[in-house]
Amino acid sequence: MSYKPTYKAANTIAATIEQHFVKLHKNAIAQGEIDLATQPDRKIIEAIIDVAFWSSLRKEEGHSPRISIAFLPPDQTSKPLRFAKKLALNANTLTKIAPGIERSGIHLGVWEEDGELYIWGTTLNIPNFCFVVDVSEPGLIVIKHRRIYGIGKFTNVAVLKGEQIRIVDDTSCANKDCPPILQALLDLTVLASWNDPINILIQFSVSMRAHGRGGALLIVPKGDTKWEESIIHPIQYLVEPPFCGLSNLAKQNGNQSEIFSQGAVRREVEHLAGLTAVDGATIINEEFDLIAFGAKIGRAKGKPTVEQIAFSEPIVGGEDKILYPGQLGGTRHFSVAQFVNDQPQSIGLVASQDGHFTIFSYSKKQNMVMAHRIETLLL
Repeated sequence: MSYKPTYKAANTIAATIEQHFVKLHKNAIAQGEIDLATQPDRKIIEAIIDVAFWSSLRKEEGHSPRISIAFLPPDQTSKPLRFAKKLALNANTLTKIAPGIERSGIHLGVWEEDGELYIWGTTLNIPNFCFVVDVSEPGLIVIKHRRIYGIGKFTNVAVLKGEQIRIVDDTSCANKDCPPILQALLDLTVLASWNDPINILIQFSVSMRAHGRGGALLIVPKGDTKWEESIIHPIQYLVEPPFCGLSNLAKQNGNQSEIFSQGAVRREVEHLAGLTAVDGATIINEEFDLIAFGAKIGRAKGKPTVEQIAFSEPIVGGEDKILYPGQLGGTRHFSVAQFVNDQPQSIGLVASQDGHFTIFSYSKKQNMVMAHRIETLLL
């Protein structure tokens, strides 16, 4: 390939990403899977990441580009939008075309011919394990792939921020009490349908992080009222009866078209996730009935103050640590950790204004609250 990348991090990570896709394809073929995307080699990986990074630092009419680049030929997708002429893959082209393709779900199709990468058009559909590079913000590049069944959020492989490289460790849940949402984000579980509860929780997490105001979500067992012992009364924004708009959609069994239902779920998720921006915690049960928002958390009577938290982050080289609650974050993090300590059957999700996102769950193995920092998986 004649292209000469200059972004050092792209060169550093290319071989690791190549081996990741080799492993993915090998395991999928052994299991009889079909409709697999073409595997990218390290030179292609490096070149696409390099172009994406340098384009992310440019602006078009005052706006930074947001682009999703997918490596595939037009015949590996359905109903592609094809340009009459091939476009050269370079930072200038990406910056110019970015305003027209920045909406969610649109991928810029890139392929190789005679040693040159070119842009052939756009597509809404890509095959299993398709190599995707997202330009999320200036200097921030996310490498990901489509899940084997195409349900739910794409699986993140690595995140590059300038020269900082964060590679997702999909073995990080081994020998741990990891909550199902984390296992799904690491692609260890199959999200079998658009209304799978874990898929909906992932959408919730992405939406909470996206509003940028910070927020807390508590998920409590259906029919259990013990959680009220850890909430200060009266609850200012108590919902009576509980709002069941999202829970009704989650229970649908195919009466509506899948496209219509997915859109309806997305709207309800945005509706409820927006409430987490209100000061205090939003409370739902495990079936997604909205119980309250803006709720103030207090230590339950007779329960000890949480003094230690087991912290982990699912990235290569990430150490498991035991932290004091104050080392993890502010009041929001401490209060949700206390809630989960008092109510171990519950789960807490906390979005920070700085973009960090943490899942709090209780580990029976470690007999303490675990804090899983997962923003690398949500980008």
